[in-house]
Amino acid sequence: MQNIVITGASGFVGTNLTKMFIDEGYNVIAVNRKDLQNIEKLTSLLNNAKAIINLAGANIIGRWSDEYKKLLYSSRLDTTTALIKAIEKCEIKPEILISTSAVGIYSNKKTYNEENGEYADDFLGNLCKEWENKALEAKQFGVRTAIFRFGIVMGDGGALAKMLLPFKLGVGGTIGNGSQAFSFIHIKDLVNAYKFALNNPLEDIYNLTAPVPTTNKGLTTALGKTLHRPTIFPVPEFVLKLIFGEGAKVLTDGQSVEPKRLQESGFEFEFKTIDETIKNLVG
Repeated sequence: MQNIVITGASGFVGTNLTKMFIDEGYNVIAVNRKDLQNIEKLTSLLNNAKAIINLAGANIIGRWSDEYKKLLYSSRLDTTTALIKAIEKCEIKPEILISTSAVGIYSNKKTYNEENGEYADDFLGNLCKEWENKALEAKQFGVRTAIFRFGIVMGDGGALAKMLLPFKLGVGGTIGNGSQAFSFIHIKDLVNAYKFALNNPLEDIYNLTAPVPTTNKGLTTALGKTLHRPTIFPVPEFVLKLIFGEGAKVLTDGQSVEPKRLQESGFEFEFKTIDETIKNLVG
């Protein structure tokens, strides 16, 4: 039985991936913090693995104090650095490393794919760039390396669970005027993309987002329509800034992104639009 090694396995995405890999007949090894601090132990876990799935990272939605910014960096960069050190020491290298990034690497000026992206010169954009560059170091040891840039992951839990309550209570609405882009992916498509990557020669950068990006207003309309609730209570941006400070940017300043490379590689999305996604998850 082949091993799949996962960092961040206890999170929303990690638990869904763990279930899928077990159903596919793999043995899943969840890496904990102690393992990451012991390179010899980590090396033994990675040796001869089918894949490493790197999901570790503190929640990006929060108040970005100087201390929390350090945590956002260390939880991503330190974990990935430890994996690279352990990969170098492995006698039998893992077949593939799939590391995580986010569409927050892009600016919000227009719709981008992997080949025409303009990168954001801000905290989140720079964090993603450093995180990706560290993961891509695995290539020098002959390990096939793919970076999955996540949009907002929509599923039974995670971000959608936090969004639903005000809508169910009839007090849901847009954030600000709702015009900010919203790139998302259904959890089922995300999980299937990982399965696809194991069985196809995916390498380098892939946007993990549904083919039809929407806006915050598009999301709000889909939720209202599916739940049969009004959506007339917009959340002013200044309220989010009072709560989250600079971290409110994640909610108020979205990116519009398309998964060009994933589609060109032959991957087929089951949920292409926000209406299909919301109807499936909460209809």
